Amino acid sequence: MIIKLTEGPLETRFGTFTEKLYYNGQKEAIGLVMGDVKQGEEVLCRVHSSCISAHILNSIECDCREQMEMAQLRIQEAGRGVIIWLDQEGRANGHVALLASAQLRADGLTQSEAYTSLGYEVDDRNYKVAAEILEDLGVKSITLMTNNPHKIEALSEAGINIAGTQRVVLSPNKNNDKILYQTYTEKISRGHHIELEA
Repeated sequence: MIIKLTEGPLETRFGTFTEKLYYNGQKEAIGLVMGDVKQGEEVLCRVHSSCISAHILNSIECDCREQMEMAQLRIQEAGRGVIIWLDQEGRANGHVALLASAQLRADGLTQSEAYTSLGYEVDDRNYKVAAEILEDLGVKSITLMTNNPHKIEALSEAGINIAGTQRVVLSPNKNNDKILYQTYTEKISRGHHIELEA
């Protein structure tokens, strides 16, 4: 069960959000809110896992930073919305798993194959905290910004009313962005709703 520790304004390139800091006894989580979302329906929502490589180290092996920016921009344009940041690095296996898998990926394994060969879960993320934050915010229904059907299913099972979805995806192709194209190909194999150019 989560508790709210504190909150305050956060100025960003996409306007002013209210940052609400939560704690579940093990990890902190953040609810980034713009506008009035209490009792709101079809509130734009992004549930976003931490990614040290992208957000801090400027990695080009994933689109985590771009997805966060895209979500903030859409919320700014809509005038309200919620981004929930969860400490679930490396699909909740930790940064150590991501780093340990780097050479295996360089040798041709997908991220999922590399995690499995090292004894990690393909994806060990849990969205219960996100559901609890949305409940605390009083949101009635959301439009979830995601390409991941497993996230949709998990939030629905946790009692969140998902009125609709929006894809959050770039448009790489194998000629101009080979690394991200390979990342997306692997995500597609796990069921993500992404269409790639030939």
